[in-house]
Amino acid sequence: MKKFNFRKVLDGLTASSPGGSSGGGSGAGGGSVHPAGTAGAAGTPRDEIQETLTSDYFQICKTVRHGFPYLPTALAFDPVQKILAIGTRTGAIRILGRPGVDCYCQHESGAAVLQLQFLINEGALVSACADDALHLWNLRQKRPAILHSLKFNRERITYCHLPFQSKWLYVGTERGNTHIVNIESFILSGYVIMWNKAIELSTKTHPGPVVHLSDSPRDEGKLLIGYENGTIVFWDLRSKRADLRAYYDEAIHSVAWHHEGKQFMCSHSDGSLTLWNLKSPNRPFQTTIPHGKMQRDGKKPESCKPILKVEYKTCKNSEPFVIFSGGLSYDKACRRPSLTIMHGKAITVLEMDHPIVDFLTLCETPYPNEFQEPYAVVVLLEKDLIVVDLTQSNFPIFENPYPIDIHESPVTCTEYFADCPPDLIPVLYSVGAKHKKQGYSNKEWPISGGAWNLGAQTYPEIIITGHADGSVKFWDASAITLQMLYKFKTSKVFEKQKQGEGKATAEIVEEDPFAVQMMYWCPESRIFCVAGVSAYVVVYRFSKHEVNTEIASLEVRLQYEVEDIITPEPEIIPPFPDASSQLPSLKSLSGSTNTVACEGTMKDSIPCLSVKTRPVRMPPGYQADLVIQLVWVDGEPPQQITSLAINSAYGLVAFGNCNGLAVVDFMQKTVLLSMGTLDLYGSSDPYQRQPRSPRKSKQFAADNFCMRGLSNFYPDLTKRIRTSYQSLTELSDSPVSLELERCKSPTSVKGSRKLSLPTDLKTDLDHVNGHCTSPTSQSCSSGKRLSSADVSKANRRGPGRPPFRKAQSAACMEISLPVTTEENRENSFSRSRSSSVSSIDRDSKEAITALYFMESFARKNDSAVSPCLWVGTGLGMVLILSLNLPAGDDLRQSEPVMVSPSGTVLTLKGAVLTFACLDCTGTLTHPPYEVWRDLHSADDGEKTRKRKLVMHSPSSSQDMGDHQFAVICSEKQAKVFSLPSQTCLYVHNITETSFLLRADVVTLCNSVCLACFCANGHIMTLSLPSLRPLLDINYLPVTDMRIARTFCFTNEGQALYLSSPTEIQRLTYSQEMCDNLQDMLGDLFTPVETPEAQNRGFLKGLFGGSGQAFDREELFGEATAGKASRSLAQHIPGSGGIEGVRGAAGGVIGDLTRARIALDERGQKLGELDERTASMMASAEAFSKHAHEVMLKYKDKKWYQF
Repeated sequence: MKKFNFRKVLDGLTASSPGGSSGGGSGAGGGSVHPAGTAGAAGTPRDEIQETLTSDYFQICKTVRHGFPYLPTALAFDPVQKILAIGTRTGAIRILGRPGVDCYCQHESGAAVLQLQFLINEGALVSACADDALHLWNLRQKRPAILHSLKFNRERITYCHLPFQSKWLYVGTERGNTHIVNIESFILSGYVIMWNKAIELSTKTHPGPVVHLSDSPRDEGKLLIGYENGTIVFWDLRSKRADLRAYYDEAIHSVAWHHEGKQFMCSHSDGSLTLWNLKSPNRPFQTTIPHGKMQRDGKKPESCKPILKVEYKTCKNSEPFVIFSGGLSYDKACRRPSLTIMHGKAITVLEMDHPIVDFLTLCETPYPNEFQEPYAVVVLLEKDLIVVDLTQSNFPIFENPYPIDIHESPVTCTEYFADCPPDLIPVLYSVGAKHKKQGYSNKEWPISGGAWNLGAQTYPEIIITGHADGSVKFWDASAITLQMLYKFKTSKVFEKQKQGEGKATAEIVEEDPFAVQMMYWCPESRIFCVAGVSAYVVVYRFSKHEVNTEIASLEVRLQYEVEDIITPEPEIIPPFPDASSQLPSLKSLSGSTNTVACEGTMKDSIPCLSVKTRPVRMPPGYQADLVIQLVWVDGEPPQQITSLAINSAYGLVAFGNCNGLAVVDFMQKTVLLSMGTLDLYGSSDPYQRQPRSPRKSKQFAADNFCMRGLSNFYPDLTKRIRTSYQSLTELSDSPVSLELERCKSPTSVKGSRKLSLPTDLKTDLDHVNGHCTSPTSQSCSSGKRLSSADVSKANRRGPGRPPFRKAQSAACMEISLPVTTEENRENSFSRSRSSSVSSIDRDSKEAITALYFMESFARKNDSAVSPCLWVGTGLGMVLILSLNLPAGDDLRQSEPVMVSPSGTVLTLKGAVLTFACLDCTGTLTHPPYEVWRDLHSADDGEKTRKRKLVMHSPSSSQDMGDHQFAVICSEKQAKVFSLPSQTCLYVHNITETSFLLRADVVTLCNSVCLACFCANGHIMTLSLPSLRPLLDINYLPVTDMRIARTFCFTNEGQALYLSSPTEIQRLTYSQEMCDNLQDMLGDLFTPVETPEAQNRGFLKGLFGGSGQAFDREELFGEATAGKASRSLAQHIPGSGGIEGVRGAAGGVIGDLTRARIALDERGQKLGELDERTASMMASAEAFSKHAHEVMLKYKDKKWYQF
């Protein structure tokens, strides 16, 4: 165990720190760690703090991906292994088996997956991609990898078919040709079916791309080829000629065989199904348009939408099933996408919620020439996966065990809790089970392949997701699985909006007025708090009993009042005293016609939503205890909430926005504090704030509010960054504000904060804000939006205060990123605003960005800890508010709680993100909490029993318990202060050119560290309290604002983020978990015997098909077919073998795998050597022949005849 001596470490770092300053703690270059001041009295009696974490404890790797595959394109099923594969437009493949078996793999090219084909019961999968490459995936390892790839250079792949128990893959192309690939070597055969050989010579037109390939169930030597224009060719592979050709007027979309191999069915673009007999191919012997209306005059039924796919499955004891997607009548425009099941004369139409991408019928046998006996249909929709039970007449669906409904309503925020109390998961599951839907099939889920065990990781984990419709979902995330536990809707506390109110509410929120913006959960007390997009906070308590009660509500007027600071402090002399006198007064602007009004009246003291006033029935689970709403002020809507904290022991909830802070007592249901940010400072304000000019007209105010619907939360690639309100700011774009900047004291930094981001973000962010500026330009040509959440950007400082910002390199692209990304874009360029107003408006607003309740030392001379609320702002200021709570449980319900500023102000660079508290031994001190009790219990004893508080006080011994460490992290730096002396012990400048999106103090291996995620993609960890860098890896480029909004760390080295609108990606930064990951993942392949083929009987064998055995090897092998043109396709060896060795290393399997790979490599080298030898022999033969010819020419000539 390594020990760190404060003084020695500080001395060493001071000596080595480039330009390290100590007094103010601004820090040296990015990434420097150095002391800020001396440890002082705090460090004198205690010289040593033991830190056990080193860089060896950290490594980053992705663990598992949950949710529905984003933008699915292809589907495949292995009927023996019983595993399902889904391909996507982004080049990803998800392989699903029994619950817990869920694997994600990605093509490096990122090309869309066109088609997937399992090598049935072989533990392998073939994928065909839009970049015309075929890949062979090895599924016999826990993390599948590519064994071989084949890239077509001159032709585009359109369709693939791999017959059961065959090693030759048929590949159809856009040109109409069919190639054959050996699956083992992934080399093209010289055997090619050219389109001009397949069609009749008299045909003058090209048949189009190959849309279908399948071998006859009756004779493997016959291949059915379907072309897009309606041509069908039955090709004899042995004689290399077409046995028969069939033509139809309409384009073909798919083909399906009857298991006897005498008939096949085609689906067409006019909504028709045609049934063909091989004996009479001139025309179909049956044509139907299942959803077409019959014409009165007996003509052909009217055309319908195309039938995109049909499957024709036979049953031994009943009529065959014909299942198809599409084919609905054109006159039913509003009809939803449908799957039609025809069984005998019965036609069942199953309407879907989303468009159908693909479907597969699951059958009892993998052999195509036996009765198929279908038992289920897997339907892949654009945003869902459903499985229909075919064995019951009403076709119920199976209950899906996978967490694929994460995106049921778009996810707007996430929280992750590892190592939480073990009783929570059963309790949440029990209340959630009561709300489950009924009517599912009683059969077991049919996709049951693979194997999975719990692994060594046993601590409980819970993920909470907040959604756009106001719903909150709790998920059991233990042992890298995900299962829904419980869901409740926050919107139920509000009245439904009436139709007539639509226009008025549209001014506030475009859509999704209940979208969850922030969540705060105390697992121990089970108190849950949510902040919504419509500027409200709801406090929930957990109860196992149903209750019928009224919902308590409070309204808070939290607005930045201009009048409060119109007059400056007497001792402060403004640098430009004429600024306020030259501007119009507030009175002259208040009567503007551009006010946000409802039917001509100004809104004031009205909340955005109406809380239900009647008693509400609340089922067991989370029940609303209190609703707090911010109200309109003078026609201006309330600003969105930017920070939230709750403490069950104190009975307080605090929240802030860009105007100020509110503290509410949720036990007594009273507002304790509602104050503008500036007023919190009192006389301690380090900024020389000037008299603020009056607000601009209400037109500006209306554009200004942050409240918007989900269209602005998640339009593609324009997602809002989570809470880094200060970094995501606009450039100063007006000559007057630039002029004002020049008037400031020469020591102050430039007011408009710019954001430098890596190159891979430029295009994405440029799309977000619609503008970017070169570092050399002084202004933007177009006006821009200014959100009220954009707090003061003129980082002015008091005397002796170090600069907040360094001048950025001209090589850096500087981008301004307003929080209100897409808000009224059409108006944003036409607005003119008084630049002086906007500039001074910026200088005065300061958002509350972080809140934290803890037992701490509020003032320098405090001798004992007391309840405090730590407040962090967008300007890097930290304020401590003292909380004076009534002594004793009886007085808590009646005596008022006093909240007062302590006068303590600490400073950091950048907006404050997070707080934590360590005791004098360096152990994390948790905020106090109340042990959960059920207030609605039938047991009177539980209702009336006293509150049991757990205070988490520091060590009891007097000599160790008289000080603590406060850890504060902003978007630019981290600081550790010793309390109560308020000495800054350590500073670490995390980044100069970027900013942090998320920072959390987490526990790992019984120690504690600070985990950070930076906008430039770096994931970092720092030791505590010394802030030594332990890990810094550029791991996750923020290519999508969704990542920034949803990334969160938790204990035990785990983290997650939303990798797409439908998927949660989990990762670990713990070396131990990376080492154990292989044991935790499920096995995709399990040894299963292939079922035996049915005995066909003597007569069937004699008359039922071709008596001649079909040897594909002889037909397609190099000896007979020759080699394919090298320029046609390029073979690329994959890394799957090496990965397989890693997965199986250490045992006999590993040795065998290594030996097999070595043999493969040896065989490959021998093959190359063989080719080289053959080429040398050929050239030697040519030389010998040439030499012989020369000899014959000059044989009989004399020397003088030469």
